[in-house]
Amino acid sequence: MGRTLIVGGGAIGLSVAYHLTRRGMQDVLLLERNQLTSGTSWHAAGIVGPLRSTLNMTRLASYALDLFPALEEETGMATGYRRTGGYWLAREPARLDELHRIADLGVTQGLHPRVIPAKEVELAGLVDLSAHLAALYVPEDANVNPVDLCMAYARGARTGGADIEEGVCVEGLTTENGRATGVRLVDGVNITAETVILCTGAWSREIAATAGVALPLQAVEHMYVVTEPVSGLPDPFPVIRDMDRGIYIKGDAGRLVIGGFEPDAKCWDPCSPESDRAFLELAEDWDQFGPFMDAALELMPDLENVGIQRFMNGPESFTADTRPLIGETPQVDRLFVSAGMNSVGVMSSAGIGRALADWVLDGHPPMDMWEVDLARVDPLAARPAHMATRMQEAVADLIALHWPYKQPNAGRGLRKSALHDHWAREGAVFGLTAGWERGLWYAREPSERNLPYSVGEQPWHRIARREAAALASGTALIDLSPFTKLDISGEDALESLNRLSTAQLDVELYRTVYTQLLNERGGIEADVTITRLRPDRFHLTSGAATRMKDLAFLRRHLDGHVEISDRTEEFCTIGVMGAGSRDLICGLAEAPPDIDVSHCGESMLAGVPCRLTRVSFVGELGFEVTVAANQARTVFDALAGAGTTPMGHYALDGCRIEKGFKHWGHDLGPGITPLEAGLGFKISWEREFTGRTVLLGQRAEGVRQRLVLMHVATGALMLHDEPIYEDNAHVGLTTSGAVGPRTGLNLAFGLVSTAPGETLDETCARSFQLRVAGREYAARPLRHAPFDPEGTRMHA
Repeated sequence: MGRTLIVGGGAIGLSVAYHLTRRGMQDVLLLERNQLTSGTSWHAAGIVGPLRSTLNMTRLASYALDLFPALEEETGMATGYRRTGGYWLAREPARLDELHRIADLGVTQGLHPRVIPAKEVELAGLVDLSAHLAALYVPEDANVNPVDLCMAYARGARTGGADIEEGVCVEGLTTENGRATGVRLVDGVNITAETVILCTGAWSREIAATAGVALPLQAVEHMYVVTEPVSGLPDPFPVIRDMDRGIYIKGDAGRLVIGGFEPDAKCWDPCSPESDRAFLELAEDWDQFGPFMDAALELMPDLENVGIQRFMNGPESFTADTRPLIGETPQVDRLFVSAGMNSVGVMSSAGIGRALADWVLDGHPPMDMWEVDLARVDPLAARPAHMATRMQEAVADLIALHWPYKQPNAGRGLRKSALHDHWAREGAVFGLTAGWERGLWYAREPSERNLPYSVGEQPWHRIARREAAALASGTALIDLSPFTKLDISGEDALESLNRLSTAQLDVELYRTVYTQLLNERGGIEADVTITRLRPDRFHLTSGAATRMKDLAFLRRHLDGHVEISDRTEEFCTIGVMGAGSRDLICGLAEAPPDIDVSHCGESMLAGVPCRLTRVSFVGELGFEVTVAANQARTVFDALAGAGTTPMGHYALDGCRIEKGFKHWGHDLGPGITPLEAGLGFKISWEREFTGRTVLLGQRAEGVRQRLVLMHVATGALMLHDEPIYEDNAHVGLTTSGAVGPRTGLNLAFGLVSTAPGETLDETCARSFQLRVAGREYAARPLRHAPFDPEGTRMHA
């Protein structure tokens, strides 16, 4: 591999350089426009919190606990790393539910969190916890000195052979034929490289744009204060997070650092004249910071007599969904990004630096990183006006209560289908699914609109049951327009697609094939349906969230004479599902179509040409009606006027899980194979395809993990990442969950470890318990889907 060029000398860039050299890479060049750490790393608070709200973010963050002390020993440089322990304080019962869930997850990852009564917080006389219910204590919480840590990274990287140059300002990125080739400096000099890694924090959006890459990133003014020395503080002083007030307090050599995550954060322009200044500090703003100071005084009343030594206001970058942007860009090959750390960059630098280095060298991420993969983002979200609007709540969202099924308020309406107003007329209560406005449920009266959030039974469950009930004898309409719709054509289209697909795609015309597209390790990169429209033309449908990822994956892996066209917004797709769907379609069609399951046909509905595909994600007789967006309204009006009922996204998800259908990004992903996921029935074994060797080995030896559907005891709100136990031994985690609106069963998919050669029947004979929000619930594996296991309704 040729030169790897890293732009940005903060904690992330230096960690990537360090980890690349640890893997033996010699030709690494890091460029910093000013001095190392002079962007945003130098003013970071330095909190190290390994426990996060999801499995993979916890895995990434926990690596710091091992690396930081090891880095000191390796380089001989102090990093200031010190374990202090920490408390996450809860005032509200719903917050306590969230903390129990996080603690349950942390235990499975080797951490030792525990939820304790507020009176057991060991800060007697210092904090007033009279308004708190409890606290989550995390003994592994720690502090680190950001600048010292960065200097240790730099020494380790240089020792490993990396070159680090300061005072070199990059003006833009250079590309050729869709591939990164290096950077252009402000003095006009070009530096070439085989791989470019952008780690420029708050400045990343503007630099990425020079290569045509849109990053939904916004710099804001982020503030904390440092007090004068406070007498009587324990040493070390634990990290305190008063979650329901949005503040944190940490110790700093006998002083206290007080910060918060503000609603309506103040946007900052990284292209402003002042932005080039090293170690930039912005003006004090007590109007903005005042509510956090008031919250700190409420928590620690004695602070009233302590002076403020320093007000720190510096730029920090946040993303639209408060998750980092990591990975290879979908638009430009060998251009990697690590940005949008949302104020936890120093803590995240260890895990993200290692993961990105592995990604660069191995050509794929070392673990499931979909939740932070920048391929998840919608380029429209990067528009400055949208990002500025999102900052009204995105910063505060980092510490705000993460209600189940919570929807953002700021920055809505980014993508709407051509039928948006028609769905609204049917009563849609819209939510965001992959950036699209989509009906979550359909209200019949005003009282069904603004339903409250809940950590227990969801108030929309009854509406989902009502909507799904229409399927039994009538017809429901479902908004499927956000689905990704790609046309793939060319003389090599069949051969190239077949090489990625587990299922045989050399089928008759108008046949629709459900299949998985695999990587070399047998992992599922895409879960799709592919329809053969012509001998050399195919139509691929996948989930809305994976649009950019799927485009990039296909572009990188289809070869020969193949053309990929994104048709997602050119067409609307309406799901026409239920026992009455065939009669309804035939009544509207000029020539009633005779379409078998997994086939499609062309027909005129209400005088408009449509493609009808007989597939169903809800497990009922049904059709996906695809129609040109500019003619979709006529078709919708005809369907809606024929006595149909609209059905929302929540009901759809409940129906798919009680039918045993898996969802990519939750149940399926690059780290699970079709055999582990129970999709071996779709594999065409007699031919070669990517990952086949791995699958043959699994078929011979047996899988070591298996995705199973479980019936969970009533009362547990199933989401994802709930620990699964067997005889008090941790054996897996759930991947998704929902209440089946037709069966009424509480269901969850779980990925559990299995013994070599263990059959599905043997797995289903095991007895599992789920730990959900601190409580144990029995879970019974199901050998068959609880709704219509024989598939008679879909094949009616």
